[in-house]
Amino acid sequence: MSEPRKVIKSEEEWRDLLSPMQFAVARQKGTERAFTGEFWNHHTPGVYYCVACNTPLFASDTKFDSGCGWPSYFEALDPKNVREEVDRSHGMVRTEVICNVCDAHLGHVFEDGPPPTGLRYCINSVSLRFEPK
Repeated sequence: MSEPRKVIKSEEEWRDLLSPMQFAVARQKGTERAFTGEFWNHHTPGVYYCVACNTPLFASDTKFDSGCGWPSYFEALDPKNVREEVDRSHGMVRTEVICNVCDAHLGHVFEDGPPPTGLRYCINSVSLRFEPK
């Protein structure tokens, strides 16, 4: 399985492409406040894409209500499109989820999700674009 082709842009190009909030989250590893994002309580069938490069990331049939206030999924649509890195920011040790194509920060993954994976991909709405089925 080959790795996805990388999308590389300058900081200025990302700023021109993304809204200020999208840039703060996707490029500067920020977060949106819980229960405020467009997709935390979204139930329409379809696919969620990376807001920065349009890579397909999560399917609506893997989305579940975790109660955390961010969209949550129990698996990625295609594991090669996301990668995980250790995040030691804010005095915590967590696993960051990153778009493997453009390096956009998406959110974090935790091991307290439902079957069949036991994972909870806790993703910022602002890092996503949705396309209905």
